[in-house]
Amino acid sequence: MSEDNENFRDSIGTIDKDGKRAWVFPKKPSGKFWKYRTYVSYFLLAFLILSPFIKINGNQFMMFNVLERRFNVFGFPFWPQDFHLFVVIMIIGVIFIALFTVAFGRIFCGWMCPQTIFLEMVFRRIEFWIDGDRGAQKKLDRQKWDAKKIRKRILKWTVFLIISFFIANVFLAYLIGSDRLYQYITNGPLQHISTMVSLMIFTGIFYFIFVWFREQVCIIACPYGRMQGVLLDNKSIIVAYDHKRGESENGRKKFRKNEDRAALGHGDCIDCFQCVHVCPTNIDIRNGTQLECINCTACIDECDAIMEKINLPKGLIRYASEDEITNKEKFRFTPRLKGYTAILVILTGILVGMLFLRNDLEANILRLPGQLYEHKEGNIISNVYTYKLVNKTSKDISDVSFKLLSHKGTIKLLRLKGFTVSAQEMAEGTLFIEIDNSALNGDKDNLKIGIYSGDEKIESTTARFLAPRSYK
Repeated sequence: MSEDNENFRDSIGTIDKDGKRAWVFPKKPSGKFWKYRTYVSYFLLAFLILSPFIKINGNQFMMFNVLERRFNVFGFPFWPQDFHLFVVIMIIGVIFIALFTVAFGRIFCGWMCPQTIFLEMVFRRIEFWIDGDRGAQKKLDRQKWDAKKIRKRILKWTVFLIISFFIANVFLAYLIGSDRLYQYITNGPLQHISTMVSLMIFTGIFYFIFVWFREQVCIIACPYGRMQGVLLDNKSIIVAYDHKRGESENGRKKFRKNEDRAALGHGDCIDCFQCVHVCPTNIDIRNGTQLECINCTACIDECDAIMEKINLPKGLIRYASEDEITNKEKFRFTPRLKGYTAILVILTGILVGMLFLRNDLEANILRLPGQLYEHKEGNIISNVYTYKLVNKTSKDISDVSFKLLSHKGTIKLLRLKGFTVSAQEMAEGTLFIEIDNSALNGDKDNLKIGIYSGDEKIESTTARFLAPRSYK
């Protein structure tokens, strides 16, 4: 590619020559891939909207309560004590996306990213319905503010605001839980001013993104777009223009009926610019791989439709690697892909093992800070402890008691024996452990304590027991 044709790299596709925002008016897409993307998007939209309202065994299907550090992933609850599991899940997610990026480019952005799904499948569709297709939108944008334009703008912006408010409520259900959100709604906004303010802020953010910022999120704000420059190579399958076929020896040429393009040395690209007009980030895919490309396949469908009309083979723009286009090399499972896959398999195995070892009850027993031992009659040494029991299940754990497993002694609670730890709740309190000094091995013994539900041991933990040094 000549140096003159590299000028497009000096600026992004949504900035004009004067450095101002170049508003994108993409053509309404259609075709095979658009149909497949629609099916995938509808499924993911349903998943995104319904996930915080579906419950499995009493647990919200998906919840990310950052403030209370409580997370539910596919119905599995994760408490602060399980944060290491949540971190492993997030790392697996990142590695999984990196693996797919190395193999298939920015396919996540075009097919699965919530930003793309909401913008292309919800907001732009409403825009096509109200304002019309590309030509009508451009005409309306240049049109003076008459009654027709004001009516359309008010209608569109009002609908966008309502949808943004709805998305903000769904987003809030992920953060605080759907039950609490429903409770806040029934109580009325005046009872929960801070939550209402947060909801308005989220609504404003979503409205700003989908009404004005739009594709700039993918181009400027999203860090994943920058990652592709590191992850992609010539073997990655991306949405690519077959420059060998499209340019041939003498470059592109406008279509003329009954003309023998091959004899004249011209490629199959007829320079119709339909691939540019349909692009949601306003790039020319014929310039090669660009950071603005989100692999949405709109240009593939549009180019295939043009090729079909002029009786030329489809696939001038298609899913392909640079090596496939240049050297006719088919996709191979490279050592790089094998490395990512190995890491993914190892991390997944570790996660599965950790999930199997995870207990339904998390127990922590710690000596009360600042307190030493107490020497009682009969050569009895007493230590005071605080305990915290976290019930990670959706069922109450009843008749809970403590027993010493490593030493002979007694455990006394400052509450009735056989208490209940409610589902998804934490119980805490104080207990005393008394042991005959003759049963101790030194001034700092490690105790093993069992936690029982009735006669069934459900968890065990350890604690340090202090005794007088002179009694060793």
